[in-house]
Amino acid sequence: MNGGRPNTTNPCLAMQLTWAASTSDPAKEPPVALYVNTANPGSAAASWWPTSNAYQGANVSNPYGKCDGTDTAACAYIYGYAMAYDDVNVRGVTDAKHRMWWLDVETGNSWSPDPAANTADLEGMTTYLQSIGAEVGIYSTMYQFGEITGTVDPGSNLNKLKSWIAGATSKASARAYCSSSPLTSGGTVALTQFTAGPFDYDYPCLPLPSTPPAPPKPRNPPDLPKPPDPADPPRALSPMRFY
Repeated sequence: MNGGRPNTTNPCLAMQLTWAASTSDPAKEPPVALYVNTANPGSAAASWWPTSNAYQGANVSNPYGKCDGTDTAACAYIYGYAMAYDDVNVRGVTDAKHRMWWLDVETGNSWSPDPAANTADLEGMTTYLQSIGAEVGIYSTMYQFGEITGTVDPGSNLNKLKSWIAGATSKASARAYCSSSPLTSGGTVALTQFTAGPFDYDYPCLPLPSTPPAPPKPRNPPDLPKPPDPADPPRALSPMRFY
């Protein structure tokens, strides 16, 4: 999506979306998912940093209070909300609400030393994406996610999101990662990732949706003998013979 930083656009994105749309039957497969860079650089390092709870002319409801332009959780929440808004509305994504959006949470990007502010940043992104009806998941390793967010509060909207867990070194260990804990409470491990040579490979943990089998057709009841016609005389029984 972003080419490595949360506030930029991958120059190949439009071409990649066009290619991906031609590789599967849209009637059978969900639209191609999106992989979004995240960060919380703070006012000193960011190319843009919020100074209020407003973005693009709208006032954003902020669970952390009022953003005043400082490096607080309140401003980090608005920063994340704004980055997600731009990802949906500025970068040329089609059918945004029907796509799966994976938030890439890695220590390689800029983060605040305050885990609560970093969590607020990711919550802001999640809030905007969910507001348009999109599904959100988190991509990270257990170590990196813990370093960035610390312990996520039970009331956070990051809980119950699907996890895509990286860090495996083989297909076998990626399969084993499917049984590990999700990145947030109440979530599910949907994908894992392993590295082999110069490439990364993904291993699906959840069963892919399939068309349910058609219900069996109702069987016709067996033919029952017709009742005797009172007008017909009774037939004589043949004598039984024993041999």
